[in-house]
Amino acid sequence: MKKLMNKIKKRMKTKASDDEVIENEYLELNTESSFDRSSKVIVRPFTIEDFSDLKPILDSLREGYTVALVNIKPLREKDIVELKRAINKLKKTTDAIEGEIAGFGDDYIVVTPSFATIYRSSQTEKVGGTDIE
Repeated sequence: MKKLMNKIKKRMKTKASDDEVIENEYLELNTESSFDRSSKVIVRPFTIEDFSDLKPILDSLREGYTVALVNIKPLREKDIVELKRAINKLKKTTDAIEGEIAGFGDDYIVVTPSFATIYRSSQTEKVGGTDIE
């Protein structure tokens, strides 16, 4: 950092003539306004029927642009212990990406990345270790 500041000071003190060409002293910026499709937010539905169904959900969340709407009803009807284990895994990943997780009714959970916030009302619950039953 010190070298950079000294270089800047030195350049400011010396004046280049109009005929002198200074090479590699500029940064070229891409001015094309191409919007990267992967940077859009994706609202994606998922269904958990088994603990192994978590992998695509977790992968999508780690990418950072997915809001996951997760249907937990099939797993809740099948095995409540497995459901709690799955929710704990979702919660840990959500904490790691600094996102939010909330339950909607008995059948759905929403998980958002760090830049999104979940509006909390009487119909939404904060999902914890054993809150879902």
